[in-house]
Amino acid sequence: MIYRDFRGMKLSALGFGAMRLPVIDGDDSRIDVEAALRMVDTAMAAGINYYDTAWGYHGESSETVMGKALKKYPREQFYVATKFPGYDPSNWGKVEEIFEKQLEKLEVEYFDFYLFHNVCEMNIDAYLDDEKYGIYSYLMEQKKNGRIRHLGFSCHGNMDVLKRFLDAYGKDMEFCQLQLNYLDWTFQRGREKVALLDEWKIPVWVMEPLRGGKLAGLQPEYEAELKALRPDEEIPAWAFRFLQSIPSVTMILSGMSNEEQLEKNIKTFEAEKKLNDAEMKTLMSIADRMLSVGTVPCTSCHYCVSHCPQGLDIPHLISLYNEHVYSGGGFIAPMALSALPEDKKPQACLQCRSCEQVCPQQIKISEVLADFAGR
Repeated sequence: MIYRDFRGMKLSALGFGAMRLPVIDGDDSRIDVEAALRMVDTAMAAGINYYDTAWGYHGESSETVMGKALKKYPREQFYVATKFPGYDPSNWGKVEEIFEKQLEKLEVEYFDFYLFHNVCEMNIDAYLDDEKYGIYSYLMEQKKNGRIRHLGFSCHGNMDVLKRFLDAYGKDMEFCQLQLNYLDWTFQRGREKVALLDEWKIPVWVMEPLRGGKLAGLQPEYEAELKALRPDEEIPAWAFRFLQSIPSVTMILSGMSNEEQLEKNIKTFEAEKKLNDAEMKTLMSIADRMLSVGTVPCTSCHYCVSHCPQGLDIPHLISLYNEHVYSGGGFIAPMALSALPEDKKPQACLQCRSCEQVCPQQIKISEVLADFAGR
């Protein structure tokens, strides 16, 4: 197992994500507890020492199952991480109540790692309104009391959201968890987000390294290109090798649903095999081609914005449209849209086509926004 140094600790480079545990009859809220416990035993035996869960995973049952799985091991043998569920507005005023319940569910007296969960357009104002909700103050107090050893945050928001959060709390954040993979390196502006975190000297924790399984298997022509470079490398391993090649990445979380997935990932993390320049170039070329299918080639030049009588942030809306189309729905685009005023959503487009007259890419923006509004 590869390990990473973090503040005097040795963390397994592969973290056990408890968002996609084995379930019964396809019901996400019914974890197959015995199978999950066996997987944790396998992970512990392989040297994985970082276990990530959250309040809302598996219908709020993930923390309970992980507590049961880990309690058989000495406390010093594992690091557990969970999060304050600020993605749900009904939780904003319940930070103390939820925190105490999480300790109870996980059967621990302290959390090694604790996160502001899913900092995004929808909740950034609430997270930053410490006078009203007191989330930051409470978590900082728990850190002072030793019940949080390391405090960080996860972020699905855009660059502006990330900057706002860092400007407010960055001096106290020890790590940031990002959706990062070789698609989102450009698609979700992962490269720029990592560069910003580098400026703050905040290491990166990775979620969705396989983008919900999309990178576990590729089209035959893409797989052939990668096999020509590394004949013995499994296709999912390329996603992990990409992340191993980014110096800022400390922790790579993978949500594994069965023993086979777990064992393959363990094998991948037996050794570090960073990509060379030629391999990285090929992988980025494949990513570009994958992303070109069904998405709109907007370059965010913003010419359109100055010609929109509604003042719509058209590049931002198109980026959300692309995310929505490529992901087949997902939660990122709807979440970001919900934070916009009604007069700034796709539905506000007048179909006047003024923007299209100045678009260098000749994108039929009015049709894109109409399609987005109808989804």
